[in-house]
Amino acid sequence: MADERGDRTVRVVRGRAATRDGDQTVTTEMSEYVAETNNPAFRAWTPHRQMAFGRRDAHAEGYERACEAAESRGFPVVERSVGGRAVAYTGRTVAFASAVPIENDRTGLDERYETATTAVIRALRSLGVPARRGEPANSFCPGDHSVQAHGKICGIAQRVRRDVALVSGVVVVADHDAIAAVLEPVYEALDVPFDPGSVGSVARSGGPGDAERVIRALEDAFVGDAERRVTDARERVDN
Repeated sequence: MADERGDRTVRVVRGRAATRDGDQTVTTEMSEYVAETNNPAFRAWTPHRQMAFGRRDAHAEGYERACEAAESRGFPVVERSVGGRAVAYTGRTVAFASAVPIENDRTGLDERYETATTAVIRALRSLGVPARRGEPANSFCPGDHSVQAHGKICGIAQRVRRDVALVSGVVVVADHDAIAAVLEPVYEALDVPFDPGSVGSVARSGGPGDAERVIRALEDAFVGDAERRVTDARERVDN
């Protein structure tokens, strides 16, 4: 995954920053590191409790009511720069980001989605979850690149710039009931079909409700046997 500029290691960022904005900075620094070194980087962590709205949500007629529904239930509102619909993080929900160097921003999109989906399925199956591609009808943040088992567990998205592709996703570990309860009024306000019963989790599907175990499984699946250069999220990624 690296050329003569790279040292063929994977930068692994562990932990979360002190604030939600700090976490965004960490991921940005990770992408910049990949662009500068031509080496891949990976991060899996538990974001702070929040309701992350996509660009389509922010332009919806019921967006203000959706924000009120989230905040009144203890989920601070943030807006992310990508598309997709609202995603709830409880503080135990796992997010992941895999940044890889690319030579052409017009090719490789499907292959990167396939690689990420396969890695997530491998990670979940290593934890005893019968994971498979796809999602139930009327799932949260509906999309073509999802993983399910007794409900939707993971959704995957991708951002591409000239020299780096960032494939990211969310994995519901255990709080499927809490997530369903807050997403129901949020999606109702946004006028987006949503079935609360479609929310799955690692724990609901027979796996562990331990976020750290899920994080390690994802790291192992994405990084594999490559050498890992580990950085704490509270430090600069390019140290």
